[in-house]
Amino acid sequence: MSTTRTSPEALLHIRDLHAGYTVPGRSGLGRRRVDAVAGVDLTVRPGQTVCIVGESGCGKSTLARSVVGLLEPFAGSVSFAGLDLATAGRRERRRVAHDLQMVFQDPYTSLNPRMRVAEIVAEGWHIHRDVVAPAEHATEVARLLTQVGLDASYATRRLHELSGGQCQRVSIARALALRPKLIVCDEAVSALDVSVRAQILNLLADLQRELGIAYLFISHDLDVVRHIADEVAVMYLGTIVERGTAAQVFESPQHPYTQALLKAAPSVRDRPGAAKDLPLTGEVPSPSSPPTGCRFRTRCPLAADICESEAPELRVRDGGDHPAACHFAG
Repeated sequence: MSTTRTSPEALLHIRDLHAGYTVPGRSGLGRRRVDAVAGVDLTVRPGQTVCIVGESGCGKSTLARSVVGLLEPFAGSVSFAGLDLATAGRRERRRVAHDLQMVFQDPYTSLNPRMRVAEIVAEGWHIHRDVVAPAEHATEVARLLTQVGLDASYATRRLHELSGGQCQRVSIARALALRPKLIVCDEAVSALDVSVRAQILNLLADLQRELGIAYLFISHDLDVVRHIADEVAVMYLGTIVERGTAAQVFESPQHPYTQALLKAAPSVRDRPGAAKDLPLTGEVPSPSSPPTGCRFRTRCPLAADICESEAPELRVRDGGDHPAACHFAG
């Protein structure tokens, strides 16, 4: 099977991605698709942390699962290390699989409770046999547990003997076991209490500095995003509505949705210039029947006739320094 390769400068390159699920068609005839992700473009470079933020239901987790291959996209492309995963054959995908790992939100449902910690961490080595020799498994498990802040003795324990934070450290150790270049973190700290959350975030930052790992970090928590992000992409109803560096998005938000999110965040809402007083109104529309034109217009206090008829492009507007998809950005 032929494959398409992109520039190696982008470790992960997402182009016009459409993904989601299917539902029964009208009158129960056939099935129709629902685009939970509707035309996303995104790039993650080596050693970089890119955060996707937005309300629940905006398509963040669908995007994450599409990137790692747990969900097959409807259209568009996901390229990793220059390889188009949609057109790659099984052998080529397997060669890059260990370079792309994922840490899920809930370690209790993403890890096997019947397995001991050592078995969980070493599981990938039985599939990718060239990473660690069998004779070195025990030594490497101990090293990984120490690296994520757990004593090597935890190798013999099961999940019910661990706290939530310790289980998430095991999840990170499992992801690190295959020596990845990119880890997708889907709400990886949202289920943890504040003190443990800070420990895990610091751990991820330390690992990035030590190993040069890139992160695609999915979160609805702006405190977390501000702490770790190099770049931020704000997502609404399956589309990216604003993208920029963390400083640009937090200090000079251009899109009304971003401004409303920042205004609602207790830690940033009172910062001078951080957000305008643009409260959200109404309910998030269903992705099965999104609004025409601008998808945010039904909740936007700035909406005008043009917003109903014309979808705004994600681009830099006059007076701005980063792209936003709004006719009245800034």
